[in-house]
Amino acid sequence: MMNAKRLYWGVCGGFFAAAALAWASTPYLDFTINMTSSLPGTLYVVHKGGAFKKGDLIAYRWHGGATYPAGTTFIKRVEGIPGDTVKREGAAFWVNDHYIGLAKPKSRAGVPLVPAGAGAIPAGEYFVATPSVDSLDSRYSLSGNIKAAAVIGRAYAIF
Repeated sequence: MMNAKRLYWGVCGGFFAAAALAWASTPYLDFTINMTSSLPGTLYVVHKGGAFKKGDLIAYRWHGGATYPAGTTFIKRVEGIPGDTVKREGAAFWVNDHYIGLAKPKSRAGVPLVPAGAGAIPAGEYFVATPSVDSLDSRYSLSGNIKAAAVIGRAYAIF
């Protein structure tokens, strides 16, 4: 009986300490859960306002559309930065000479998808994608390039 009480209070204390740490870090960190298979990992921590570069994961606020409400947190890899060139041949996309993948005609939910255009990535925008064929990313005009104002920060997979 005494060990059960000790275990209970230890678990409660650990939970309280973790909650206090999470609360104290909220101005700098955010936690989000990946509900899709477009990226490996389930739990991500986001360093709010954290610097990032091409190849890093970023979290951003979705503007709304398809089956996702406005404000949903998306996590994608930065594949193109301002000044890079997006090339398109039919449904195939490249950023500079790096192959990104094919654009699909419909989402898994049946929403029609229109491929985005090609050209130089403007200042203050980023081309984001994941290797998943089902990723709703910059290959589609619905998403397009992500504006810097929508970026929350750099994302890191925890598990």
